[in-house]
Amino acid sequence: MASIRVILVDEHELVRTGVRRIVDDASGITVVAEASSGEQAVSEANTHKPDVVLMDIHMPGIGGIEATRKILRATPKTKVIALTVHGDKPYAVQLLKGGAQGFLTKGCPAEEVVKAIRAVHAGQRYVGTDVAQDLALSLLPGSAESPFDTLSQREMQVLLMLTEEQSVQDISDRLCLSLKTVSTYRYRLYDKLGVENDVELIRLAISHGIVENVRPS
Repeated sequence: MASIRVILVDEHELVRTGVRRIVDDASGITVVAEASSGEQAVSEANTHKPDVVLMDIHMPGIGGIEATRKILRATPKTKVIALTVHGDKPYAVQLLKGGAQGFLTKGCPAEEVVKAIRAVHAGQRYVGTDVAQDLALSLLPGSAESPFDTLSQREMQVLLMLTEEQSVQDISDRLCLSLKTVSTYRYRLYDKLGVENDVELIRLAISHGIVENVRPS
């Protein structure tokens, strides 16, 4: 049986090294490439046509959500598993709606990473145990909703790029959208989330665990 071919995507080399050791110890799975940004992930996926991509979400540049969209459009047979520190419902929902086959947090057990790779390669969806529990609890009557639940996939991507302190011009260039379109998304975010500027937007994202901190500009 052919080995499952995997690409690891994370901006931190230390994280990639740790995940690679987990994957390399598993039989029948081979890491064919690594990437440290969304742009590089798209390039490597186009080159190697992997079976599975383990994708970090919050990265510089286009980030993991947009990279996932581009990879699935170019190589539709590739399966993407989001591997992120953020286990929040909005992330999981956005990524699964956007075509990702799996969602794991970086705090999951090592064996769950291998289990997820094998599951999505077999055509199944896989959501980490901790994330699945949170998603189930969020559906119960009386559960508090996050204001980020209402965002579209594109709105979430623009939000993440704004929290990276990327300018409207940078976002326009990286997402291949007009300046007017990006500005529309930006003000739509303000309206949906009840904020008036980027500073308030970033503070709200931090308070809800959407991002942990803001990178220095």
